[in-house]
Amino acid sequence: MKNNLIPLSTPNFCGNERNYVDEAIDTEWVSTAGAFIGQFEKKMAEQLDVAQACACQSGSAGLHLCLRHFGVGPGDLVLVPTLTFIATINAVMYQSAEPVFFDCDDHMCINTEQVEWYLSHECRLEEGKTVELASGKTVKAVIPVHVFGDHCNMTHLMDLAERYHLWVIEDATESLGGTFQQGKYAGRQPGTVGHAGVLSFNGNKIITTGGGGMVVSNDAAAADHIRYLSQQAKDDAMYFVHDEYGYNYRMTNLQAALGLAQLEHLQTFVETKRRNYIRYSEKLEGCDYGELLPFGCDMANYWFYSFALRRPDAAVRDRLLQYLSSQNIQARPIWKLNHMQKPFRQYRAMDCGNALRFYDRVVNIPCGTNLTDEQLDRVCEALLTFG
Repeated sequence: MKNNLIPLSTPNFCGNERNYVDEAIDTEWVSTAGAFIGQFEKKMAEQLDVAQACACQSGSAGLHLCLRHFGVGPGDLVLVPTLTFIATINAVMYQSAEPVFFDCDDHMCINTEQVEWYLSHECRLEEGKTVELASGKTVKAVIPVHVFGDHCNMTHLMDLAERYHLWVIEDATESLGGTFQQGKYAGRQPGTVGHAGVLSFNGNKIITTGGGGMVVSNDAAAADHIRYLSQQAKDDAMYFVHDEYGYNYRMTNLQAALGLAQLEHLQTFVETKRRNYIRYSEKLEGCDYGELLPFGCDMANYWFYSFALRRPDAAVRDRLLQYLSSQNIQARPIWKLNHMQKPFRQYRAMDCGNALRFYDRVVNIPCGTNLTDEQLDRVCEALLTFG
């Protein structure tokens, strides 16, 4: 059995996926038009209780479309966490804007206290906008990322956004299926609080379209404009009239067919993620060198599980990764911090000590909804015998 690979996370196709995809193929609607796209958007808007949803090619495309719609452009500053997948930052670069990197809180999400300090001490309000004192550049937006399915402090962040005239684009690419449990937005879902939210349906996400994403918003006009931009900004499809430049960012009908079937099982997937997390926690309790990190909200979607060393030690982290690999268990470190990445070293970074400690401590362990009890127990056995 130990010769069989236990993957980090794989798609779970247990419902109507083949039926819907076959229907798309049989009807020959396989590209960026077809009934499944609209159905997927409608069902997702209902799931999240938002005004509209716009299906697109990826979470990265969704972030880019939002930044473009909200007028973020060359030289503007966008506040971002350093601890996130690089796609969040790349979207800022697509608009020739500049990132300002922030540390994380104890749940690996952006440190809103540090954001407040920066805005109140290093910026000034000037004619309805926020200007950074050192550079004279406008702070235009903030992108909070709900890392691994945990939740940012959106109550604090939205208060800051209102005070300092910032657009809030929620990177909810990892958090579909969760619900805010506390604060002003209790009962709302990640991605529905900011001016727009972005979802991802990559192959390792809680539901997948193979590749794909979605922008959601309670501002119907914003969603309409984002959808327009995602379809090459066509004003007249017959005569090829375009009043703006746009992008080839629309989701295909094949992807939407897959997503619609996956969405039917979202709640089951969340329950499976939570059950497996609890089983991991119970079996790893008392581990002398590490622990399974808790989620800050009991109503998270439990997307990725983080096993953390009790003390930051990159060498031990790497030995653990190598040991798990030798046991045919797929695991990974968290992303290299973005303020340390070569393309972004020239940009402003706040003190990111907490994120650095997480980087040296955390290993992501198998978490897919296909994970069996036997596989989970094998992972725990490996973690407990490491040393």
